[in-house]
Amino acid sequence: MVSYPDSQGAERSLAIRRPPSVTSHSSRASTARRHRPHRSHFGGASYQPQNEFPVFTHTGDVQILIANGRKEQTYLLHKLILAQCSGFFEAGLSEEWANAGEGTSQPSNSALARLPPGAPQRPEKQRWKYELDWGQDDDIPMLVQKKQKTQTSMFGGDALQSSQQPPPPRNKPPTPQAGFFRSMANFSSLHVPAHQNDPDEDTFRDYDNLFRVFYNYPPALDPINIANAYVECKSLLQLADMYDALEVIGPRVDHHLLRFQGRLWKQIAKYPPSYLKLGYMARSKAIFSEAMVHVVGQWPQGINQLRNQIPTPVLELIEDKVDELDELKAKIEVKLFRLTLTTSRGERVTPSNNWLEWMAVSLFRQWLAENTTPPPTPILKSPRNTDNAVSSPPSPPPFNTGRIFRLLGQPAGGPSSYLGHDECKRFLKLSPDHYNRDNLRRFERRVEEIKNKARDLVKPLMRNFLELDLREGGLPYLTCTRVEPEEFPWDE
Repeated sequence: MVSYPDSQGAERSLAIRRPPSVTSHSSRASTARRHRPHRSHFGGASYQPQNEFPVFTHTGDVQILIANGRKEQTYLLHKLILAQCSGFFEAGLSEEWANAGEGTSQPSNSALARLPPGAPQRPEKQRWKYELDWGQDDDIPMLVQKKQKTQTSMFGGDALQSSQQPPPPRNKPPTPQAGFFRSMANFSSLHVPAHQNDPDEDTFRDYDNLFRVFYNYPPALDPINIANAYVECKSLLQLADMYDALEVIGPRVDHHLLRFQGRLWKQIAKYPPSYLKLGYMARSKAIFSEAMVHVVGQWPQGINQLRNQIPTPVLELIEDKVDELDELKAKIEVKLFRLTLTTSRGERVTPSNNWLEWMAVSLFRQWLAENTTPPPTPILKSPRNTDNAVSSPPSPPPFNTGRIFRLLGQPAGGPSSYLGHDECKRFLKLSPDHYNRDNLRRFERRVEEIKNKARDLVKPLMRNFLELDLREGGLPYLTCTRVEPEEFPWDE
């Protein structure tokens, strides 16, 4: 026996093990047998059914089958999870829906009579089944409930009863029997390679992503190509909208797209109406705000892509922001036209007290009027096509003054892109009596003074509320629109 001092100064003894008795040996052997992997009667290890996504063999009570004759995917999920994540399943799996027109389902008297005396009466176990109905060629595939009841047998097993037969697939080879799917449920998590040109592959992907998010798994979305990621996210959101699950799916889509960072902002700048609709469905404040700035700045350029495709509150928000921007531009335009110069005595320049400086003010106002007023409609005969029919003249592009205000707001000291040296020289040459080198220099200085005043006036329009880095290149429209926290249309 080996002894060690303990904290009290006493000694603790480590007893030497005695030889195992027959009883303890048999006990350990029994324990080892309990923990030893089960063997089948055929010499191999017996298969243990899984109880994890997508097939919860022991606890799942809602079977979902998606099959098109070439590929099938089976899910065995939980009523509680599906009802919490989707309004569609919350209604379809409710007791009111389950008992509609059928009354309360209880075990029959004959079934109870066959139970052994004194045996506990187990309550009936309810199971639900959904199958994807592909419909006709132009229909949107939709899950249809095929309610099935499972009653407890006298031997403790479950006898499955299906209330309906699955509908025939749309112009596809017949699918295997329902019993085959039940027997293969444990293998449904294995990847089944689909045909490369299977037109339904996107549907399988979207439903799998939908259920993955329900169970807090990340959706399988493209992490590299943002164009592919947009298409996959949009398709998933449309599916979530069908099943009233946008509140659950939206944050996952938002999180995935925001990981692209700078590439995302560039894509939004290229396709603002598309990302505005996606941002609204995903309830993404970042994406929605970014797209809104572009849409309002370019308005009405994207009106055809948004009209009748977005909810009324979103369209009303766009129109309100456009009105606010137009009102701000109108106020600043009035101030710009009132810009003037003063003489050394503090008087406004006029043709009588300083003709040269008054001409500088006139040149600026003329340039501003020409560039902030839509061009007149040309009076031309409509061209005729080869069929001698009068063709409608092409509609002019929308007139947007954002580019003009950006010119006015250029930083001081930068290259001037309006009313530069050449323009001032050509204008002054129109009055040969006043054209000389000294007058040209003084004229240019006074023009620069007016431009500096204009730069200060347009500063409210030069604010930028985009995440996009504009240092790589400016935009031809204004980006001073801001969506306030209380203005998001889904918070109402």
